[in-house]
Amino acid sequence: MGQEQGKLPEIMVSKSDSEGSQDPEYVRTAFARIADRYTMANHILSGGTDILWRRKVGRLVQERAPGLILDVATGTGDLALELQRRCPGAKVLGTDFCEEMLDHARDRGLRDRVVADALELPFDDESFDVVTAAFGLRNMEDWSAGMREMVRVGRPGGLVLVLDFSLPRGLLRRPYSIYLNKVLPRIAGLITGQRDAYEYLAGSIERFPSGKDMLELFEKAGLIEPSWIPLTGGIASIYTGQVPAGGS
Repeated sequence: MGQEQGKLPEIMVSKSDSEGSQDPEYVRTAFARIADRYTMANHILSGGTDILWRRKVGRLVQERAPGLILDVATGTGDLALELQRRCPGAKVLGTDFCEEMLDHARDRGLRDRVVADALELPFDDESFDVVTAAFGLRNMEDWSAGMREMVRVGRPGGLVLVLDFSLPRGLLRRPYSIYLNKVLPRIAGLITGQRDAYEYLAGSIERFPSGKDMLELFEKAGLIEPSWIPLTGGIASIYTGQVPAGGS
C-alpha cells in the first residue's frame, strides 16, 4: 500500500519489548484472516448496536470541532469513517498494524491511512486534537504502553477516547458470559469461517480492564478528568480523558 495523502510515513509493525497483554503476531494474523467479513460480523453479532455506540462517540468528538483526529487500531475504519462523516472540516487519519484491514478501510472510503504499530506511532509529540481507539486497545501487546502513545501524540487540552467492550454487572453478567463464550464464537465461525479468532475475542474481553480499572489506566498514562460512560447495560463503555495543558 502506498503512502496516502500528506507526508505521514508508512511503517510496518514492530513488536514491543515491554510486558505484553496480547500476542501481537497472533492478533495480526487473526485479523488478517477475518478482514473480509469483519465489519459484517460485528454488525450481526451486536445486532447493529455497535453502530449506535460509534455514533455516540462521533457526537462526543464532533462537539470539540477538532482539526486533526487520529484513530488508532482503526481496523476496517468503522469509527474513523463515522468521524470523517461527522467532522467534514477535520483530517481523520486511521492507523492499524494489519494492512489487510486497512485495505478494507480504504475501499470503504477512509481517505487517510498509515500502517503503524500502535505502540510506536510514527508521529511527533502533540500532533492531534483528538486520539481515539475503538475495540483496539484491548488487542495491543501492552495496554499501558498503548495508552502512553495515545497521550504522547495528543495536543495539550486534547481528547483521548477509548471505546471497547466491558463486562456488565448484576443479572446481565451471567447470560452475557454465556453468549460471549459459547454462542458468539459459533455464530462468528459460521460467518467468517474463523471460529478460533472469536474464541480469542471472548477471552480478551474478560481479561481487559473496565470501569474504574480503566479510569486508573487513564490516570497512570497521564490523562486528567477521566470519565466513564457505560453503554447497553455495561456491555461496552466509552472512556475519555484530557491531555494536560503541560503536555503528557
